[in-house]
Amino acid sequence: MDVNNGPSEGSGNGTMDIEQSLLQQFSCMGTTDKEELVQQLQKLLGSSLNYSTAAFFLDMNNWNLQAAICSYLDIENSTKLPSMTLVQDPVASESESIEPNVSFQKVWHIINNGPDQWPTGCYAQCSDGNSFNGGRVVLPPLKPFEDTHLTVHMVSPPTPGVYQSKWRLCTEKGAYFGDPMWVIVTVVEEGTMALTQQLSSFSELGASPQPEVAHNPFIPQRSHLEHTQLQDAAPQGGRDYNMW
Repeated sequence: MDVNNGPSEGSGNGTMDIEQSLLQQFSCMGTTDKEELVQQLQKLLGSSLNYSTAAFFLDMNNWNLQAAICSYLDIENSTKLPSMTLVQDPVASESESIEPNVSFQKVWHIINNGPDQWPTGCYAQCSDGNSFNGGRVVLPPLKPFEDTHLTVHMVSPPTPGVYQSKWRLCTEKGAYFGDPMWVIVTVVEEGTMALTQQLSSFSELGASPQPEVAHNPFIPQRSHLEHTQLQDAAPQGGRDYNMW
C-alpha cells in the first residue's frame, strides 16, 4: 500500500488559513464576557491602563484581546507620557479620623518634573479603593517644573471603619502617569469626635496650676532679690539692719 506523507497540491494556503483562524479563536477562548476581557487587558498591560480605555480598545477590535493589545501598544509606544511627582509623600501623614457623612477636601501638592509641558485634557481620578464621592478633576497643562495644588472634594462613608483611596493622573486618552496619591480615612461613630474634644478640655482643666512667685510691687525686682539674699546671709539671732 502506498502512503503519501507529503502535502497535497494546493493545501499550503489552506493550512495557513486554518492556523490564523485557530490563533484568533485561541486569543478569545478564555471568555466572552466583556467585563472579564477588560480585566484581562488591564492585567496584561499593567497599571497604565484604566477601565474606560481598556473597554475602548477592546470594542474597537471587536472584543478580540490579542488585537486590542496590539492596537494599544502601537498607539502608546509612539506617545511619551507626561511626568509628575508629589512634593510630599502623603502616605505617612494622611490618616485622619472623621465622622460619617461629613464633607471634606483632600489637597495634594504636585509638580511636573519632566522636560515637556503636560498636554491639554489631563485629569485626576480615583483608580482604586473608595472614591469618597470624589469626581474627576481637570488639571492645567503644567510647564516643566511648574507646580500646582490638586484639590478633591470628598464625603466620608456612612459606616465606621478604615478606608483608603488611590488616585492617579491620566492623559486625555486615559493613560495613567505620575506618582500614585493616597487618602486614608478612619470613620468613627457619630459623637466620638465631640467626646474626645471634651475629654481633652477636662484634662487641661485638671492640670496642676503653675506656682506663683510672691512679688512686692513696691520693691524693684533686683533690690527684692538682694533683700532676700541678705536675709538668708544674716546670722541667727542677730539684728537685721536692712532698710527695706
